[in-house]
Amino acid sequence: MNAILKTTLAIAAIAITAQVTAQVSFYEDEGFQGRYFITQKPVDNLLQYGFNDRASSVWVIRDRWEVCQDAGYRGRCVVLRAGRYPSLAAMGMNDRVSSMRIVNANMRVEDNRYAPVPMSVYDSHRRQNERLYEAAVTSVRAVMGPTEQRCWIERERVPQDPGSSNVPGAIIGAVIGGILGHQVGGGRGKDLATVGGVIAGGAVGATVGRDSGQPQMQNQNVQRCASVPNQTRPAYWEVTYNFHGQAHAMQMTTPPGPTVIVNRRGEPRS
Repeated sequence: MNAILKTTLAIAAIAITAQVTAQVSFYEDEGFQGRYFITQKPVDNLLQYGFNDRASSVWVIRDRWEVCQDAGYRGRCVVLRAGRYPSLAAMGMNDRVSSMRIVNANMRVEDNRYAPVPMSVYDSHRRQNERLYEAAVTSVRAVMGPTEQRCWIERERVPQDPGSSNVPGAIIGAVIGGILGHQVGGGRGKDLATVGGVIAGGAVGATVGRDSGQPQMQNQNVQRCASVPNQTRPAYWEVTYNFHGQAHAMQMTTPPGPTVIVNRRGEPRS
């Protein structure tokens, strides 16, 4: 990989471009790591998306967003300018965001409602009177989100607790004991002998298996878990393009066509 491409890839980490209206991307961990939630529209309750009180960092692309601690835009609210916020703890909002909405462009916001100044995000807007060009896309790679853990229940035979009684053995022992007891005695004595044989046989049968050294087995529900690739929409697309014989790279929130728009220096424009 040549030096120009390496440099451009480094810049691409903050260059989200093209076909994007106002957008906010929340991440479960600080530094834009872990699970994420992306929206371009107001959300009055993150609980319905399984992301309530989970955000620890955020990207804001274009416009301003108001984020609130409670559903329905209630509770303490903070206004985020466009940029990157690697930690929501700095504004007291870590794991506390429940709703968010775009702030009207004409709405005046008091300075004390703004979050601390964010890290900048690459601005791909066209500059006034800037001449644009088409650059051929040479490769596209969809980058999926982090792996997910999925769990399921399996029916499995496992060793029985040594302290529990051997119920199947007790039943078999009682049947055998009843037969043997019925063969001795006569009249009323035979009936008593039969009952005694059942009791004795059950006691003996309950110990079968424990004394043999072989563990008794029983069926039990066992939970199994595995990490699987995220099959949802890609987090972003890594795009490489060529302009005037030089390789460039960027990240995009939507897949590109056969060409991308750039300025005379090969910088992406939307």
